[in-house]
Order: sequence, then structure tokens, then C-alpha cells
Amino acid sequence: MDDGYDRQAHCAEREWNVHAVHAVHAVNGDHVSAEETRGDQAAGDAEAAPDAARSEDPAASDDVAIAEGELRKAVERAEELAGRWQRTQADFINYKRRSEQERAELAKLANLSLIARILPVLDDFERAMATPSRELHSLTWLGGIALIQHKLQYLLEQEGLIPIEALGKDFDPTLHEAVMLEEGVSPHESKVVAELQRGYKLHDRVLRPALVKVGRGPVETGKE
Repeated sequence: MDDGYDRQAHCAEREWNVHAVHAVHAVNGDHVSAEETRGDQAAGDAEAAPDAARSEDPAASDDVAIAEGELRKAVERAEELAGRWQRTQADFINYKRRSEQERAELAKLANLSLIARILPVLDDFERAMATPSRELHSLTWLGGIALIQHKLQYLLEQEGLIPIEALGKDFDPTLHEAVMLEEGVSPHESKVVAELQRGYKLHDRVLRPALVKVGRGPVETGKE
């Protein structure tokens, strides 16, 4: 509304200026033709006409408002889609990272079942090599069996097999399985005093806990 009033005031000012010029010419004795007067008025009217048309046309104002509203909606929609795309991209990156970790874990533990079934064979080799008498140690075939045992153990270690240390260590239920408990055989509480079967880990996962005997410290006698 203020723009319409300003334009109308501008038109009125131009008309007043035209009449003032005519009055000055009349005082000075100059002659101003009707064509010049009409030309000045027409120029003023031509300048004012578009402004007046715009100010007096409500349909044009409505179209502008509608266009501005549609533009705001389009901007909001674009921002929403950009946010969704960023969240989708982050979810995909997390999924890809998890998949790579799972594949690495599966590759690391691919031979877990096979190695677990080979462990009893390794136990048999250890028991066999622990029992021969001193006279048999000089036999060639016994040395061959020891060499086979070392090769098998080396191959399993290459696949990530790690023996669990037990003897003399504090009892750890995540690594050791107590099958015997004996009082008064250790100066410390819950120490592993004997290893009945060796335990193993495959990389950082316990494949088989060690079977152990646990000592409970010296027996306290009552004072008389």
C-alpha cells in the first residue's frame, strides 16, 4: 500500500511541475503548445501506468505470494532430502565397516572346527613323547615321531593356535577349567598346581580351556 501511495504522489508531483512550467512560460510570454503539454502528461502517465497497474492488480500480488510459498516448500523439501541422503550414506558406511569386520573375523576363524578336531591328535603326540623310557630316546623312529609332532604343532601355530599358560598361574575361569581342588598344596590362594590337559586359543578366542588342578593354600590348624 505504501508503494501505491508513493507512486500516486509522484504522479501528482509531475503534474504540478508541468503546470508550474506552463505558468512560468506564461509569465515570461513564452508559448507552450498543447502538443507539448499533452506529451508531458502522456510521459508521466506512461511512467505511472505500470506502477499503478501493479499496485491495483491483486491477482499479480497473489501469484507472487503463491510463487514465494512454492519456493519455500521446494527449499524445505531439498533440505529434507539432503538430510536423508546424509543419514543413508552414514548408515551405508557403518554397514560396510561391520561387513568388513565380520568377513575378517570369519576368515580368521574359518578353520576353527577343523583345528578343534585335530587337538586330540596333538594331545596323543604329547602323551606318547612323554612316556618313552630313556633307552628308547636313541631310536631313529622315535625321533621321526617327534619331528612329525613339531611340524604339526608348527602348522597349527601358523593358523593362529596359541597354547594357554596354566601351571603356576592364578586360576582364571575364562582360560582354565578346574577339575580337581586340593587343600594345602600352594602357599597362595587359587593357584594352578597341575595341568591335566593343555588348553588352546585360536587368535584371541578360547578354543579349549586348560583342565587344571587348583591349590587352595596351606591348611590352617586350630590352636589349642
